[in-house]
Amino acid sequence: MKIYISGSISNNPNYKEDFERAEKKLKSDGYEVINPTMVELPPSCTHEDYMKVDFALLDLAEGIYLLSNYEKSKGACMEYGYALAKDKIVLFEKKEC
Repeated sequence: MKIYISGSISNNPNYKEDFERAEKKLKSDGYEVINPTMVELPPSCTHEDYMKVDFALLDLAEGIYLLSNYEKSKGACMEYGYALAKDKIVLFEKKEC
């Protein structure tokens, strides 16, 4: 099953590490992973441009994996809503204490 990773990027200086950690975990659990941080668009692209690409990537997946910080991100919250509307499987990262 393909899983799309979603979480805070813009306000998170450690986003690459967070997404890479999630990707490793999901792969070790047997999932195929779609990691949107691997996509690089030209600097002139807007948040809306990125969201179009992210929704297209999410369409390729059967489910979404929401990092524990997803609520801090407008884009990740939009992806969560989109996934629900498309009847995708939703998985949540466990918050660490």
